[in-house]
Amino acid sequence: MTTLFTDVYMSPRLLAPGGTPADLSTHVRRYGPLSHGDPGAVLRTLAESGLTGRGGAGFPAYRKFVAVADAARRTQRAPVVVANGAESEPAAHKDKTLLRLSPHLVLDGLQLAAEAIGAREAHLAVEDGASYLESALAQRHDPVSVTVVRLPARFLSGQASALARYLSGGPARPTRPVPPVRERGVRRAPTLVQNVETLAHLALIARYGADWFRTAGTPAEPGSTLCTLHVPGREVRVVEAPFGMPIGRLLPPEGASAALVGGYHGTWIPAAEAAQVPLSSACSGAGVLAALPADRCGVAETARVLRCLALESAGQCGPCRNGLPRIAAAFQTLAAPGPQGTTRADISRWAGLVEGRGACHHPDGAIRLVRSALTTFATEVEAHAHGHCTATDHTPLLPVPTERI
Repeated sequence: MTTLFTDVYMSPRLLAPGGTPADLSTHVRRYGPLSHGDPGAVLRTLAESGLTGRGGAGFPAYRKFVAVADAARRTQRAPVVVANGAESEPAAHKDKTLLRLSPHLVLDGLQLAAEAIGAREAHLAVEDGASYLESALAQRHDPVSVTVVRLPARFLSGQASALARYLSGGPARPTRPVPPVRERGVRRAPTLVQNVETLAHLALIARYGADWFRTAGTPAEPGSTLCTLHVPGREVRVVEAPFGMPIGRLLPPEGASAALVGGYHGTWIPAAEAAQVPLSSACSGAGVLAALPADRCGVAETARVLRCLALESAGQCGPCRNGLPRIAAAFQTLAAPGPQGTTRADISRWAGLVEGRGACHHPDGAIRLVRSALTTFATEVEAHAHGHCTATDHTPLLPVPTERI
């Protein structure tokens, strides 16, 4: 279960107060009407705001918008815009929560994005909640019609090229990134794929301006972001926090040995060190922050996640077909107390062979997790090699889609 707690880290911007979904009339009363008709002004304000994508990569939103618009002019193809609400990361709930509580903020941003790049075709892609979103759309009279697309529930369904492929009639699996989706995406048209949280921020920026947006965050990375917090003894919750806030404010280090920062494509960091790390798009990734209790085994948790990542891959290229399953199996060996032989050296060698060679960044994300685990849990790995695990609680902590693996 995902809940909204009363922890307040800043004046709320994105989520409906009280955890109650906002219908259209409530949304308009809260934020005011949205004006249309000046794409240039939208792009200028977007550039001044410094908004970056909230889907994990942290790429400047303005640059992506302009790249799609330029490709459309160059190719004389009408562009397409896609709001990405797939959120296939098993530990993440921020986008689902945003779409449930503030759907019209996302839909406003989707309309602004379409207007800014000259798109007449718009899609909202989700794994669940489609019926609710279709009901929200039925309340509106927007310039650009929006189609809600139901995606297969797979880890890579929300990857940009997988979305474009699926909307073109193919399977929801990534393709080689040449040419990129911004130049040739849905049915070979230039396509803007933007995370739903990014679009919600755009809707607020268009109303209140770039200076208002920059009152949160840091000069280098302005604004706020939604985070899914996994804290021992508490229900999973989604909060909004400004960039620059120490992660220790969100994940208290007491009683924890490590923190997973960025989700399953993120990194393990010792708890005391993570507490001092400022929240940023570079570290937050999918917006997942999880505290590992000191009585749990980080090696075993990593092994479970890696098995999930290996089985959830598209299986289209060597790193996913061969590399990730082999690394995941080797990590299972590290997770079981007993002789390890050359397993650690093998994992390090295979990681170098896999990194940077996939059709998408899925292998790279898995290797990022692997390397951080080998460093952060080096003492535990050594204890396992001598037949001992220091954990006293072996209950699984991080969620994996067991029904699919």
